[in-house]
Amino acid sequence: MVYVMQPIPIANEELVILMNSNIDNLLEVRDLQTHFFTSEGVVKAVDGVSFNIPRGKTLCIVGESGCGKSITARSILQIVDAPGRIVGGDVLFRPTPDTEINITQMNPFGREIRAIRGKDITMIFQEPMSSLSPLYTIGNQIIEAIRWHLPVSKEEARAMSIEALRKVGIPRPSELIDSYTFELSGGMRQRAMIAMALVCEPKLLIADEPTTALDVTTQANILDLLGDLQRDMNMSMMFITHDLGVVANIADEVAVMYLGMIVERGSVETIFSDPKHPYTRALMRSIPKLSVRQKTRLSAIRGIIPHPLNRPSGCPFHSRCDLAVAGACDKVIPQNAILEDGHEVRCLLYGPEAIAPAQQTATEILMEEDRTPRSPINAEHALLEVNDLKMHFPIISGFFNRTVGYVKAVDGASFEIYEGETLGLVGESGCGKTTLGHTVMRLYEPTSGEILYTPPDGKSVDLATLNNRELKPYRREIRMIFQDPQSSLNPRMPVLEIVGESLKMNNIASGEALEKRVGDLLQKVGLRPEYIRRYPHAFSGGERQRIGIARALAPYPKVVVADEAVSALDVSVQAQILNLLKDLQAEFGLTYLFISHALNVVAHISDRVAVMYVGKIVELAATEDIFEHPQHPYTEALLSAVLKPDPAARHNNERIRLQGEVADPANPPSGCAFHPRCRYAKDKCRTDIPTLRLTRDRHFVACHFAEELQLVGVIDDTEVSVSHVQEELS
Repeated sequence: MVYVMQPIPIANEELVILMNSNIDNLLEVRDLQTHFFTSEGVVKAVDGVSFNIPRGKTLCIVGESGCGKSITARSILQIVDAPGRIVGGDVLFRPTPDTEINITQMNPFGREIRAIRGKDITMIFQEPMSSLSPLYTIGNQIIEAIRWHLPVSKEEARAMSIEALRKVGIPRPSELIDSYTFELSGGMRQRAMIAMALVCEPKLLIADEPTTALDVTTQANILDLLGDLQRDMNMSMMFITHDLGVVANIADEVAVMYLGMIVERGSVETIFSDPKHPYTRALMRSIPKLSVRQKTRLSAIRGIIPHPLNRPSGCPFHSRCDLAVAGACDKVIPQNAILEDGHEVRCLLYGPEAIAPAQQTATEILMEEDRTPRSPINAEHALLEVNDLKMHFPIISGFFNRTVGYVKAVDGASFEIYEGETLGLVGESGCGKTTLGHTVMRLYEPTSGEILYTPPDGKSVDLATLNNRELKPYRREIRMIFQDPQSSLNPRMPVLEIVGESLKMNNIASGEALEKRVGDLLQKVGLRPEYIRRYPHAFSGGERQRIGIARALAPYPKVVVADEAVSALDVSVQAQILNLLKDLQAEFGLTYLFISHALNVVAHISDRVAVMYVGKIVELAATEDIFEHPQHPYTEALLSAVLKPDPAARHNNERIRLQGEVADPANPPSGCAFHPRCRYAKDKCRTDIPTLRLTRDRHFVACHFAEELQLVGVIDDTEVSVSHVQEELS
């Protein structure tokens, strides 16, 4: 390899530029090592990572939480928080074909690296609300970024900001540029952050989980937007995610990380069609299939990713690997093996000195069949019946705090849940799903409507009319799993008190009996009984979610409301939690209201599905009918936005692009609330409000023209055949 020395225009005299023949790579990371020096020891968060990002291409980095993806991204920009620092390796950046800059040799606080950050290399963070300042308008923040890097006036910077907001699809950009972040929806905040990241036309965009918490339609729009901007600007992207559907749809190359190391790297087609590393294959099998007929048990990766301080000897994945060979995988650190077509894998099963895998049957390698008998659904007994439920929040304004309007978060929702079934509730952010769940739980006092609860051995009672004292006996029978276990678990209470609180309040157990009951519950959810003295901070995200489930199940409930219980979890932890929920349902005869925006998860776990839009149920039917034969245009649009983990499906043009945001529940459109975004809307839709009516066997739709429309559903994902795996193992 030939190197030519040349001065660097933006760096100091100590830095040099190395030109080489491989000018197609915008970024090269070589043996990067980022360590955190803590009082407990050295944490090797990034331990010898190497990869390339070609010009105009997208590299996706995938792996579980804690594997080092985000630290790798931050290391590229030298924004690693103390006590972490880069201790080895190179990050070679080529802003032009004839220059090369080693970022790791720069002062993290120097002028040279600050000239690169925000201009040549920019980053989109996972949570825009914590990354954008609430004290300044989005316009002020974008203008500041522009004027830091470009010699333009404030007026020119404002014009550039408005144009950037227009490009990312924010309506009325000349008005909303003066909005604060809390005045925008989640999707619009994410777009504003993208506008700020792209306004200086960077050469490399690093996106760290930018769509994880977004609903399917907003996620699809954001990914379309990034793809369009990438083509227009010939920009490279480094995209960090644990959503393999996103990876299949945007990646050119994929790098799989585990415990600070890249264990497999190759083209997106190769990784998805022929994954080599047992960890990559395990991640693929953990994905809930978009299947409504064969609801097999998910193949979860056993255990959790070890803490970097307790790194296993040998291959870091061997303790969770189905193919580990005793005496080899637990002792020898695998080296990187380069296979055909440049496919790289770090595993002792491959390379010139490959060892034979452990003997496993194809059925053990594949998704395990669900052998747990399912509790029968009693379709004659509606355990919970909601009739015309409304939850309106007053809008207070003026010096005298007068009510000037109402946010109609739930506006006449009706449904029933039968004993032993799972009803999935889906819809975009802002449609009222969570408010409906909280109102059913009586965390809110409803404006009007009925919440009829009929226990199997009791008489029907309207929970909407009861006061707090009268609700107390029903609090133990209807329980909730919250979306964020980090904020819903008291950090000052040990697990014994968190889980046992409802047992003590309902006089179910105390003393030694309480400890035994809590220990049994922890075992049920896959945690060790001796953990009862630990506090929430000592657990991983998946383990905290299990504690939340144990707390919900503690007083032997009949109904469980699960609010986005798995949406933010890795696919491996998500599979564990979904299997757990189904096992507990079978064992205790639980009835679930399962709220989620992840449609593949809803298809996997639900018996029936209700689709919600601006406070109303617009479609309700069996899962098979909803997914295969939708009758509402909104349902069709949601289904078309689901990203399948299949690179071959990325080029189809079947996705329905919904324009605009969910209608404002404080000022909904006249007629059908969906008509401004509906491609089938007619004059009647703009004036008449449709009612939820029966169109065929147990299928309810709120659409004037449901019988006339020929809408497109989804086809079940194809399962991997046992014969294919047997052939591969042989």
